[in-house]
Amino acid sequence: MSAQGHIWSRQVKKEDEEEDPLDQLISRSGCAASHYAVQECMAQHQDWRQCQPQVQAFRDCMSEQQARRREELQRKKEQSSAHR
Repeated sequence: MSAQGHIWSRQVKKEDEEEDPLDQLISRSGCAASHYAVQECMAQHQDWRQCQPQVQAFRDCMSEQQARRREELQRKKEQSSAHR
């Protein structure tokens, strides 16, 4: 039996399958395009070192999304405190 490494090609979701929670998170983040760019690069090159521009773009997108989310949660917290 041979050990299998990462499978970098995108899998087509069957209609009756539930979407992976990580895929849901990435889709909601608005960073799906940069995530797919990383996956496509990895499928082509099989070497993460050759995909650093795509990895960095995805990292930047997720960091921006996390900062927006923190700001949103902070505003909600402040609004909640103001109504008490």
